[in-house]
Amino acid sequence: MTSRSENNASGGSANGPETKQWEKVLFVYNPVAGKSEIKTELADIVGILSGDSRLVTCYPTKSRGDARDFVSARPEDYAYVVCAGGDGTLDEVVSGMMESTVNPVIPIGYIPTGTTNDFATSLGISSNKKEAAKIAVQGKVMECDLGRFNKSMYFTYVAAFGLFTESSYETPQDLKNLLGHMAYVLQGLMDLGKTRTYHFRVESDELSVSDEFVYGMVTNSKSVGGIADITGSKVDMSDGLFEVTLIRMPANPLELSDILSYLSHLTDSSDLVYQFKTSHIVLESTERVKWTRDGEYAGTFKRVELTNLHKALKILVPRENQ
Repeated sequence: MTSRSENNASGGSANGPETKQWEKVLFVYNPVAGKSEIKTELADIVGILSGDSRLVTCYPTKSRGDARDFVSARPEDYAYVVCAGGDGTLDEVVSGMMESTVNPVIPIGYIPTGTTNDFATSLGISSNKKEAAKIAVQGKVMECDLGRFNKSMYFTYVAAFGLFTESSYETPQDLKNLLGHMAYVLQGLMDLGKTRTYHFRVESDELSVSDEFVYGMVTNSKSVGGIADITGSKVDMSDGLFEVTLIRMPANPLELSDILSYLSHLTDSSDLVYQFKTSHIVLESTERVKWTRDGEYAGTFKRVELTNLHKALKILVPRENQ
């Protein structure tokens, strides 16, 4: 059930009464994302979104996949959609918009309320909810690249497999709320005891290789897992290219140190890490491998094809970012 925030929709003039034209905004929010703090600021946020000329329809999500279904089936008269939640909620809203036959390219405003909020950090969107709400109605539209995962799924900033990826969706929400970023680290350390490799055949215009990998990610973000610049300092989120990172299994602590030094930009190269840019990549394995999209479980696949949809996503960002 939706709720509405409406102001008086009529006005007057010296020539007689006139009807005010209201811009319709759909506000989708996850009430339990992060520490559920949005509940205490909801009235203020809706007030900012409403302003003096916008009609806001509010929709609180109820379960995983709910935002995707609701946005996909939305009426066609919304000027744009604003979503509040973590990266997973944003992923659902974007996926619903792309799957819909109704205005699939209207702009999205984003109010980050999750634990890591990598995508918002990369775009310069404030972690202050009221400030982010102002950006959602006063910012400039940025045409950002979007990832397509196989034929019918999407991701806004990362698709990954292997070590640490299960931390994001297997760590209990209560633990995420209590410990924040540390929750992912703790869960990841627990994963070390069951670390294994995955054999992939990797095909792209830039690299063709068959190898054993402990971890891999295809990203369009300046921050992943709360770590800035992990894929390099020269990330352009609208250049039509992904940043790819594939890590081989370290055989000893020295090799692990080599990997960490490379990812921390303390060294210029590593024989254990493949890192490059591409607009299209296919990864094939002889077994089904678990994948995540924007920190949420995507399923298990033997073959994954990732395609960069150049500037397919319109998102509102701070004006000074343009």
